[in-house]
Amino acid sequence: MSIGTAVLTSVLFSLLAGGCGDDGSDDGSGNAAVRRGVGAACTTDSDCKTDLVCLTEFKGGMCGIAECTTTSECPEGSVCVADSDLSRNFCLLACDVKEDCNVHRPLDDEANCSSTLNEVDPPDGGTNDPKVCRPPSA
Repeated sequence: MSIGTAVLTSVLFSLLAGGCGDDGSDDGSGNAAVRRGVGAACTTDSDCKTDLVCLTEFKGGMCGIAECTTTSECPEGSVCVADSDLSRNFCLLACDVKEDCNVHRPLDDEANCSSTLNEVDPPDGGTNDPKVCRPPSA
């Protein structure tokens, strides 16, 4: 194998390996909500990025947006849902599996990927509410 082929193979392998997964880290990967820190654990507002606040209603806190009225108020990758347990609306991360929920959460305060919360403004009339990440209540 020539040096040029070896270098090209190494570069291609690095690109392919680096493109796997979606850890939501601050390197630009993940959806907009994950990159902004929606769902991250916190203790005070200063632990959260930009316009997010620390919602202490959740165990371990959760950086997010409260009192949304439509999903359009939430960052891409999150959904405005009505949380009847807490009598408030929140922008929560959309998820397919539990791992999607815990990119920025410690093991002790893991969120679950739940389909039990209702989207506030469902485009389909509420027949197909998305699964969302919800940490346990504090």
